[in-house]
Amino acid sequence: MESILEAQANKARLFRKLHEAKEPLVLFNAWDVESARIVESLGFGAVATSSAGIASSFGFSDGEQIGRELMLQSVSRIACAVEVPVTADLEGGYGQSAEAVSDTAEGAISAGTVGMNIEDGVRDGASLRPIEEQCLRIAAVRKTAQTRGLDFVINARIDTYLHGGRSADQLEKETLDRARAYLAAGADCIYPITLRDLDCIARLVRAIDAPLNVLVSPDGPPLDRFTNAGVKRVSFGAWTRRHTMAAFRAAAEDFTPRRRNSPVAPSE
Repeated sequence: MESILEAQANKARLFRKLHEAKEPLVLFNAWDVESARIVESLGFGAVATSSAGIASSFGFSDGEQIGRELMLQSVSRIACAVEVPVTADLEGGYGQSAEAVSDTAEGAISAGTVGMNIEDGVRDGASLRPIEEQCLRIAAVRKTAQTRGLDFVINARIDTYLHGGRSADQLEKETLDRARAYLAAGADCIYPITLRDLDCIARLVRAIDAPLNVLVSPDGPPLDRFTNAGVKRVSFGAWTRRHTMAAFRAAAEDFTPRRRNSPVAPSE
């Protein structure tokens, strides 16, 4: 009978292999057990968590306000509830030192995940970590995973385009510099969040020897455009929970005092 550790190792190998397919790996981000089970039931090959979605479900703003313990508890519940691989969005790693980030990675592995996002933006929301500092944090995650004997997939989020403030050429150069440094430090995938320029995405795909993760949404370019650009991984981030809560609000509005007397369709 397969042990828990063997099952996790097999999921990790499967998750890595999903990045090698011709079509991009589509990660429809979940924030709790129910949403994760829905994703799994629809045939998605893996589940990615949404840090903003999980934080919001507990009443916290995004940006590590939820804290490591509660985030990892939530991630663990999700990973234990589905059979497919789970990768966790763990923001900046919940700590100012590489050692603290290592502890977060240890917790993520113990929670049953096979990968994690780690971002280079800092809590003030206005700046990025120095490249050298972020490399130490990524290297700490890689070392932790190697110590545990797990082929852990590290998705290095780059926040250059999130912050902007420079020319397109400058942003692209810094993104490429950071991507190469992060890969050398032990990252597996590169995630230039909010980048939607397909020409720039295609150039980064050609210049970076690793899968590129792109944030997508239904109101953006169709998925086949990203496929043609060479993107290997797409995710929806916090959009999934925002969309769900908008539908919840729309349903609840029918029962506000001013609409309470409107006809309601019987439930099935």
